[in-house]
Amino acid sequence: MSTPPLATPGMASGMAPGPFGGPQAQQGAREVNTASLCRIGQETVQDIVYRTMEIFQLLRNMQLPNGVTYHTGTYQDRLTKLQDHLRQLSVLFRKLRLVYDKCSENCGGMDPIPVEQLIPYVEEDGPKNDGWAGPPRCASEERREIAEVNKKLKQKNQQLKQIMDQLRNLIWDINAMLAMRN
Repeated sequence: MSTPPLATPGMASGMAPGPFGGPQAQQGAREVNTASLCRIGQETVQDIVYRTMEIFQLLRNMQLPNGVTYHTGTYQDRLTKLQDHLRQLSVLFRKLRLVYDKCSENCGGMDPIPVEQLIPYVEEDGPKNDGWAGPPRCASEERREIAEVNKKLKQKNQQLKQIMDQLRNLIWDINAMLAMRN
């Protein structure tokens, strides 16, 4: 899970990268689009998570010096590994900050879309009911309305069940009378 560097040492010294030499290749290599920056950022976050998991694994396996005899060599080895992972984690966070700053710089001219517009509250193609028209409502209000509708729905279902039971009894009585008549 290694991430590709943003700039190669050859570009810093002015040498052309790879077989495509010249100013066009250097300019194209220096310009990194936002999508590739996001990919680099994602890989960096994955590396951070991986390193953090390794740190926790080392800490879990590490014994505390609480009077129990332990091997100082093993302890020093694990401590060195832990410090190395922490240094690498610090470098990865700095890299992530650079990627974030570069993405923010690239997207500076864009108008951000408010989150409320990204959540579909109403179907724009379908017919609009009075209950759905208007500004977006908060989730607690919608939850309360849904609970009220569910309560009414349960009441209607109970009424329908009672009517069905009455009809079933009526049909039973009619069938019984018809059977006795024959």
